[in-house]
Amino acid sequence: MPSLRAADWATRANAKRDIGAASILKDGRAVFSIAGNKYRIVVWINYPYRVVYIRFVGTHRQYDKIDAQTI
Repeated sequence: MPSLRAADWATRANAKRDIGAASILKDGRAVFSIAGNKYRIVVWINYPYRVVYIRFVGTHRQYDKIDAQTI
């Protein structure tokens, strides 16, 4: 898996190709599981500019209490 700095995601398909376990949501949102699914990161990806904004970092339990699409 490439590092986020090296990623060049112009489309949702590019992100899914590089990180197959990612959950790709609507409107540029994506959810990544890290540390054996102990933590979740929700990001908003601006595909035209290839910029990733972190919207949430927390445990799986904390993630269950949020709406990843609106946070």
